[in-house]
Amino acid sequence: MNITASKLYNYLQCEHKIWRDIYGPQDEKSKETNPFVQMLWDKGVAHEENIVEGLGMVLDLKEGEETERIQKTIEAMKMGVPLIYQGVLRFGDLLGIPDLLQSNGDGTYLPIDIKSGMGVEGVDEDFEGEDKYKKHYAVQLALYSEVLIANGFANKHIGKIVDINSEETVYDLDKPMGVKNPQSWWQYYLDIKGKAVSLMNNEFQNKPAYSGKCKLCPWYASCKKWIKQNDDPTMIFYVGRAVRDVLQNDLDIKSYQELIDVDVDQVLEQKKKDKNFLKGIGQTKLEQSIKRARIMKENIEPKIYSPLAFPKTSYDLFFDIEDDPTQAFVYLHGVYERSPSGERFVSFVAEEKTDESEKEAWLNFWDYIRSLPKDDFTVYYYSHHEKTTYHRMSQKYPGVVSDEELEWFFSPEKSIDLYSVILKNTDWPLMSYSLKEIAQYLKFSWRDKSPSGAASIEWFNKYLETKNLDDMKRILIYNEDDCKATMVIKDYLDEK
Repeated sequence: MNITASKLYNYLQCEHKIWRDIYGPQDEKSKETNPFVQMLWDKGVAHEENIVEGLGMVLDLKEGEETERIQKTIEAMKMGVPLIYQGVLRFGDLLGIPDLLQSNGDGTYLPIDIKSGMGVEGVDEDFEGEDKYKKHYAVQLALYSEVLIANGFANKHIGKIVDINSEETVYDLDKPMGVKNPQSWWQYYLDIKGKAVSLMNNEFQNKPAYSGKCKLCPWYASCKKWIKQNDDPTMIFYVGRAVRDVLQNDLDIKSYQELIDVDVDQVLEQKKKDKNFLKGIGQTKLEQSIKRARIMKENIEPKIYSPLAFPKTSYDLFFDIEDDPTQAFVYLHGVYERSPSGERFVSFVAEEKTDESEKEAWLNFWDYIRSLPKDDFTVYYYSHHEKTTYHRMSQKYPGVVSDEELEWFFSPEKSIDLYSVILKNTDWPLMSYSLKEIAQYLKFSWRDKSPSGAASIEWFNKYLETKNLDDMKRILIYNEDDCKATMVIKDYLDEK
């Protein structure tokens, strides 16, 4: 059974998927690729081809049978071909197909992967300001490096990423992962590979776990079914795989109902004696999980633990943006406005994928905000994404809004993140506290049959290609409903 870069990527996305792909109930696996996932794949392929076209003379080995491609790749490297595209490398069960193999001029080769995202996570402030590698990129490059070394065409654990902006980042895999984690990236790769192989060979089995990122996976419905049938602890919001596994190993808790009977005082006493007991789970986390388990079991109304007082202003603005994180591009700023004059939806759209269009839409948004009575409106949004994105945009377009005005706009007196309010003050009988889960619980319905932020991105990219106004209309309706859902949640909290 081949160990590939894509299998290791799948393991990092979900520790269970790599096992379920082989041994899971295949009739429960979705046969249709999610449109958003397909869009990402298509964009990745297009970006890769565009980069390769600009390289000049490249030996293209993407066509043909696997065995033939392996032979041609080895022959090309022996001849010192400068650049090889889609060469195939094998050593034992390891199979690697790096986007490029670049000759170092001394008989060795550097594996290169072309990515349609950013090449790094950002800057690691704790590690002398160096680039922070992405784990899945590092692991994929490490596999290619291992196969190259085994075949005698490399002598270092090293690779390179070419990102969406055509910027290059060298991944030195013998470096430590960080100041607080002295483990090298290479050792991390070996650990991940070992765990993945154990699952692939059915030497070890693990369980599904509920997570917000599961929805794009073809196993989503199947795993969710298993989780509900088994009353898995990950049904409790914020009890993920890691916490669930610790609870099971240390307290023999197999279902979320068993959490309710945990003696917190006894557990805390044992934690004092044994530092490894319930490692990573403190008193607050434990008590919070127990409260949520009780609410889930009894299916009672949401609990609001402290009085909530929202500002009384003439204008309530329910605010939501639509953006494509794969391109760091904001294409819609939406506001559902409620005032003494009534209710209306206001939108500001970037209709072209250009800096000029993005900047103009954002400037129009700020012109709208400045047209309102300065001390007589309150902004409501859901999660920190809008705030984080606007701070990024202020760096990109410094003339649109000053730092002072941006800080004023997002100040606690002016703007309220309802997600933070919910996390700090409430509990719900729900597996997720997302905008959609909570608004749907409150009987709000989206007009679109398949509403999601990922779908919106797919619609926008489709609109860029076709300029079909129906696609843009669909985005606007979806965004307006997101804004209305925010209003429904605020009103519910305000009435309690």
